[in-house]
Amino acid sequence: MGYSRLSLWHETVPTDWTPRDPLQGDVDVDVAIVGGGFTGLWTAYYLAEADPTLRIAVLEAETAGYGASGRNGGWCSALFPTSLPALAAVSDRSRALDQHQAMRATLDEVARVVDVEGIDAHLARGGTITVARNPAQLRRARGEVDAARSWGRGADELQLLDGKEAAGVLAATRVRGATYTPDCAAVHPGRLVRGLADAVVRRGVVLHEGTRVTGIGPGRAHTRHGTVRAEVVVRATEGYTPGLPGHARSLAPVYSLVIATEPLSADTWERIGLARRETFTDHRHLIIYGQRTADDRIVFGGRGAPYHLGSRVRPEFDHDERVFKRLYATLLDLLPVLAGTRVTHAWGGPLGIPRDWCPSVGIDRSRGLAWAGGYVGDGVSTTNLAGRTLRDLVLGRESELTTLPWVDHRSRRWEPEPLRWLGINAGLRAMTLADAEERLTRRPSLLARAVAPLVGG
Repeated sequence: MGYSRLSLWHETVPTDWTPRDPLQGDVDVDVAIVGGGFTGLWTAYYLAEADPTLRIAVLEAETAGYGASGRNGGWCSALFPTSLPALAAVSDRSRALDQHQAMRATLDEVARVVDVEGIDAHLARGGTITVARNPAQLRRARGEVDAARSWGRGADELQLLDGKEAAGVLAATRVRGATYTPDCAAVHPGRLVRGLADAVVRRGVVLHEGTRVTGIGPGRAHTRHGTVRAEVVVRATEGYTPGLPGHARSLAPVYSLVIATEPLSADTWERIGLARRETFTDHRHLIIYGQRTADDRIVFGGRGAPYHLGSRVRPEFDHDERVFKRLYATLLDLLPVLAGTRVTHAWGGPLGIPRDWCPSVGIDRSRGLAWAGGYVGDGVSTTNLAGRTLRDLVLGRESELTTLPWVDHRSRRWEPEPLRWLGINAGLRAMTLADAEERLTRRPSLLARAVAPLVGG
């Protein structure tokens, strides 16, 4: 397989994507990690750092960074899919805020490791601007800031910009205001994940690529190449989790698609903004996300691709020309200066979404099984927090991380098919219609309010 053709990020990584040697027969280790994306690699990194004597094996079906870790939009942010009120409902106010602060601190930790390990991840901590482009969106922006203040979060975390201030950061059309947070860095995720893979191997971790796990059991990871026996097996498979026996309804793989433009001229960037490589989005319901890359492209993605019956994940689903065209039209609506700009890359891949939209990390010590995932697209940073938390859980350490409310959280399973297919796709369609409703009525969408429980609201 030509891995370098998977995405812009895969093509522009300076290292070789050739898989490392697969597993050769049965082995015994202390910790077996299933999945060579960010979750698995961060977990291996921190375990090896904490105890260099541990025998750690990472099992990856393709090559490290093949999945969402190498194909995302490159936001390393403090975003967590579950709101503070929802976290407080399953814990308390103090622990919900602890989760939020842990996410903020994660940005510093990722930057520290990038520096220590010499990973050229093109990291730029410019924050995120979320523009409001109609009255309903502006009302949502103001409400978001008011809610932040009610939780004791000041302007150093989230501030409201007026129209002129917002346009000074991102000169999008019809800008009425924006929210801005400094808690995000733009990164090249391909460089980050491959650099992290090299770092764990340097620390003595065995990384078996081209080794698809066919089943996980207590203290066992089964592959066609042999069985790995371990005191703890960590499931770190995110959007590919439904392919494991017994996990068909644990997570729903929902596709997010991305396009990238050709490098833009300095004059064009003067007209757009994003001088500090801020990541950007707006306050619509159907999520979009963008960044300015280190080589002056725009990478722009969003939801909207259909969920496939039976949680199917196939390479052909990575491309949907209708969605790519809608993404380009949306980008031009935001930034008409890009008219005529060539799109050089288009790709996609599955995200892992739990039924309640709440990520989790945990361990069942009696069975020797641990897990982390369900990041709903916010995984570049959240995986790092997961890796540090799994380190403490696997080693039996009590820490501030092991008391966070997402630890040992159990989401209910998704509905059986075809209810799952109907519900998820109806929710995606409803968010598109809700945005259209707000453009017409100039008021917050009643449809969005009605379907919010289905889509994690």
